[in-house]
Amino acid sequence: MLTALSIRDVVLIEALDLDFAPGLGVLTGETGAGKSILLDALGLALGARGETGLVRQGAERAVVTASFTMPGAVAELIGDNGLDLEPGEPLIIRRIVKADGGSRAFVNDQPVSAALLRELAGHLVEIHGQHDDRGLLNPRGHRALLDDFGRIDASAVAAAYRAWRAAEEALEQAVAEQDVAGRDREWLEHAVAELTALAAEPGEEAILAERRATMQRGEKIAGDLQTVAELTDGADGALTRLRQAARVLERVGEDHPALAEALAAIDRAIIEAAVTQEKVDEAAAALAFDPASLDADETRLFELRGIARKHRVAPDELAALAAELSDKLDRLTNGGAGIAALEARVAATRADYAAQAEALSAARSAAATRLDAAVAAELAPLKLDAARFRTQLDRLPPEQWAQHGADRVEFAIATNPGAPFGPLIKIASGGELSRFILALKVALAEQGSAATMVFDEIDRGVGGAVASAIGDRLARLAERTQVLVVTHSPQVAARGRSHLLIAKAHDGVVTRTGVRPLGPADRREEIARMLSGAEVTDEARAQAGRLLSDA
Repeated sequence: MLTALSIRDVVLIEALDLDFAPGLGVLTGETGAGKSILLDALGLALGARGETGLVRQGAERAVVTASFTMPGAVAELIGDNGLDLEPGEPLIIRRIVKADGGSRAFVNDQPVSAALLRELAGHLVEIHGQHDDRGLLNPRGHRALLDDFGRIDASAVAAAYRAWRAAEEALEQAVAEQDVAGRDREWLEHAVAELTALAAEPGEEAILAERRATMQRGEKIAGDLQTVAELTDGADGALTRLRQAARVLERVGEDHPALAEALAAIDRAIIEAAVTQEKVDEAAAALAFDPASLDADETRLFELRGIARKHRVAPDELAALAAELSDKLDRLTNGGAGIAALEARVAATRADYAAQAEALSAARSAAATRLDAAVAAELAPLKLDAARFRTQLDRLPPEQWAQHGADRVEFAIATNPGAPFGPLIKIASGGELSRFILALKVALAEQGSAATMVFDEIDRGVGGAVASAIGDRLARLAERTQVLVVTHSPQVAARGRSHLLIAKAHDGVVTRTGVRPLGPADRREEIARMLSGAEVTDEARAQAGRLLSDA
């Protein structure tokens, strides 16, 4: 809901701050007072083109700030666009247009694009006037309006459509794969045979490389290890000589204390020499190699790496590649049966979609009949009794079927008996168009609308009972949403819960437009002016009082 509008330096408006209430609000004033400027300013805040002509003469820039309570759909849209707003925080849109060109837009002081403002506007405000080409006049939204009116759930059709499209995509992919595989069948058979014979395993390359490196190291130091073994444990090695020396010291060790110590030391040397020999033997066993085994490992390693390079994969990926190519070959070999199954799946899902879409079309047809009757009931009181309204359903060709069904929905009218039906915007005149929109809005009153609806001179060219009927329907709409109406009709003005008077003032140099809220006495005076013209009579005041009391 629009709660406030602040305008600075827009055309004839120098400074204006307005507050808006729920329900039906009316804006009145003499012709040329500047009511259109007020709507232009609101439109600017909602993303309309920032024309430099909107900037008041002599000012550097025009600024419009509009405040709204934030509906749920807007909160979601705000979040999707990365704006930071607290829950329950009012939505404040500010638009600046410079006199020398260019404009900027802000949502709660965060810069945004005019395109985002226009997207927000669709959830915030609907402006209906004689030149409106959006909202109810846009056929692209008619299907959704009809579904909302009929409380029609199209989710089953959407699910059937997704299943059908998924089946078609699977078939297309299978056919494409078979075509490609068919062209490469000879290569594929050779590659599968080669990889199957190779039987590579993940991690095999690393094992072979480590084993080869170990054997190569053993080959390199084998002679050195043999030399160490001979020096430590050969017939004339260190251990043999140490043991011989120990036996001699055992015989003479009692002859002097130093000889006993020498014996102990040589015993320790024998133990360490033995450990040395044990470790050398252990290393020799670990590094032992068989030339045939080394040759076999090197041959296998080179083969793995060569085939991996050939297929442009890592050696560890050869096993997975073999499985993948084998699957492709199997699909190619059995492709006919697989494609036949996919074709059957496509046919089944298409048939299911067609059945679901047919049921949806029937539900829409029934809802269209009810909507046509509801709109027809509103036409006569609005002095459109000769007109006819029709919700037109056309079956789309199969190539245009989509997740919303197989129907094109468009609201059409015929304004005179015998005249053909045509689109609202092309058939109705300005005044008729506004009243058709009102009739539709009343018929669709329980369906989703923007939080605020604005009607610009919807009562142009009508009076008396028709104006009263318009006022009654606007009041009914305002029970569900905020409605603002620019009006010249006293019958409509009297139905408002709030009333703003737009007036133009001239000080001999500058002309300015101003707006002020009216209290009960001022409202009666303004409605009396609307009834009688320039000179307000007592009879007009009395009639104004009756209109206000009847409202």
